[in-house]
Amino acid sequence: MSNITIAIDGHSSCGKSTLAKDLARALDYVYVDSGAMYRAVTLFFLENEVDPIDAPAVDKALDAIDIRFEKMDGQNHTFLNGENVEEEIRKMYISDYVSPVAAIPNVRRALVQQQRDLGKDGGIVMDGRDIGTVVFPDAELKIFLTADLDIRTRRRFEELMQKNIPSDLALVKQNLLERDHIDSTRSDSPLKKAEDAVVIDNSRLNREDQLKKVYLLAKERILKTTA
Repeated sequence: MSNITIAIDGHSSCGKSTLAKDLARALDYVYVDSGAMYRAVTLFFLENEVDPIDAPAVDKALDAIDIRFEKMDGQNHTFLNGENVEEEIRKMYISDYVSPVAAIPNVRRALVQQQRDLGKDGGIVMDGRDIGTVVFPDAELKIFLTADLDIRTRRRFEELMQKNIPSDLALVKQNLLERDHIDSTRSDSPLKKAEDAVVIDNSRLNREDQLKKVYLLAKERILKTTA
């Protein structure tokens, strides 16, 4: 059976990572969280006071960044220059800055190349903002995930509360609106639905129903590649 490439795109807090992890596990594929890569770069920039409008400083910082993923206790963990930063990159102060950092053309070019290298042999599920349009435009299966803004806000708020990260519902909603605007209007690789992507609104879908729906689509595409 051949391995295919599966791209999952969508707005913040639509559940892209949850779906991608579940699907990768069900198919025994590799899961790559592209958003974690941009969050790790954001963390590095903040910790090292890198000015995002200083192109030479950005390029120098990118040369000093090594991002890798490691599975621990059944979960993917993000490592930045050898340090496990999985918990830190999920905090709100990173969420507040990640979209502007991700909009920097040189940052996008550097990470897109890394993402392509990770997925060059197929058998991968990757989620993000431009996976089906830029990173893997020839992916055999592209999903564009969407959900109602208020539902996305509640999901993100509950996620933060479960991690004991202080949050405010109104601020979470405002953060999502700002990230949506930046992601959709940036000049370099804006968030948009690929023409051949399957749109799934999971506002009323539970985790199991969502996985079942996409798993069937994936198996269908896998069979087509082996026919």
